[in-house]
Amino acid sequence: MTKPADIVISGAGPTGMAAALEAAACGYRTVLAAPSGTFLDDDSRTTALMQPAIHMLRDYGVFSDCEEAAAPLKVLRMVDATGRLFRAPTVSFRAAEAGYEEFGFNIPNQALNTALEKAVKAHDLIETVDAMVSAVAFNDDAAFVTLSNGDTYETRLVVGADGVHSLVRQAADIGQRTWSYPQTALVAAFDHERHHEFISTEFHTQEGPFTQVPLPGNRSSLVWVMRPERVETVMAMEPDALARAIEDNLQSTLGKVSNVTKPQGWPLSSLVAHTFGKARVMLIGQAAHAFPPIGAQGLNLGFRDVADLAAVLAKAGEDPGAAAVARRYDMRRRADVYMRTGGVDVLNRSLLTDFLPVQMGRAAFLSVLRNISPLRGLVMREGIEPGGGLKAMAGPFRGKDADVRTDRAAG
Repeated sequence: MTKPADIVISGAGPTGMAAALEAAACGYRTVLAAPSGTFLDDDSRTTALMQPAIHMLRDYGVFSDCEEAAAPLKVLRMVDATGRLFRAPTVSFRAAEAGYEEFGFNIPNQALNTALEKAVKAHDLIETVDAMVSAVAFNDDAAFVTLSNGDTYETRLVVGADGVHSLVRQAADIGQRTWSYPQTALVAAFDHERHHEFISTEFHTQEGPFTQVPLPGNRSSLVWVMRPERVETVMAMEPDALARAIEDNLQSTLGKVSNVTKPQGWPLSSLVAHTFGKARVMLIGQAAHAFPPIGAQGLNLGFRDVADLAAVLAKAGEDPGAAAVARRYDMRRRADVYMRTGGVDVLNRSLLTDFLPVQMGRAAFLSVLRNISPLRGLVMREGIEPGGGLKAMAGPFRGKDADVRTDRAAG
């Protein structure tokens, strides 16, 4: 027997759960399908979420449930540790310069997922199903989603939140561009002697970024990007040797390092779907785009997918999967996804290349950012929210125009 649903979401990661909450908030009966065990019990990764995503979590009533495990990010610092002839100066981006108390918060994935899952299960319009999507078929008026438990749903819209190997994307015949990097990211967490003062430091090495991100207390998370041939050696290190290696890469800025969790390795690659929405289908998160963990852009981009999904669903009416609705979603996402993917790709490749003009260009750009405060503020705001820097620049003029309109209305 086929069951009815307004929207079916495949995948229950953070973006899938956030999308379910937004769809339900718009009044749609939503099915969230994913097998149990989606979350790894030993996942030591964390996510640095910027203010727009934090605002969304607050709106869901979720942030309070994971705030205790999170740490604010007040300064983002970039250090050139390449040892090359042309090295960029150290650049510090301070939230206060951009008018924020903090850029966002670093949240352990387990805490974030648990808090979102609690909110999803409490919503009357969301049905969670412990099964994966095994097939999707379409006609002009509906999509038919078959689950691994044998259930089939007839729905107006399928949201693919099912990762880089998205079955929804494949079923909808949406192609993608993919490429890989000669890099693997090791993730771990560790204690340190000195407090981080809520500063996240990204050391740029010839193999990729070595990034320390604050956690509560004298503890931080680590994303260490290296060439694959080094991974087994580092993962096989004794705890004390690994702690010393981390301390050396941190240039002892946080003092003695200890209590390092067992590292986990994640090969790096990138993906961009050819389209993010077509009739009966919309893609979010890593089903739509994926790239290396640089500049805290990955999951933040996924949450912006969810925000734009919510914006088009709020005006979609009875048919949230209509071709016109999907086209609006696709157009809203294109510029943001392409710019972020391209920017991260260029930055990552600039670390790997030995081509001197590229090294000089990177050093020159960071020097300009360091020395020109207004430009640094613009970059910070754009990094947090697309268009944020331009809105800030236009603020005084918009305010003046608003005053004129108010005076005219009063007259």
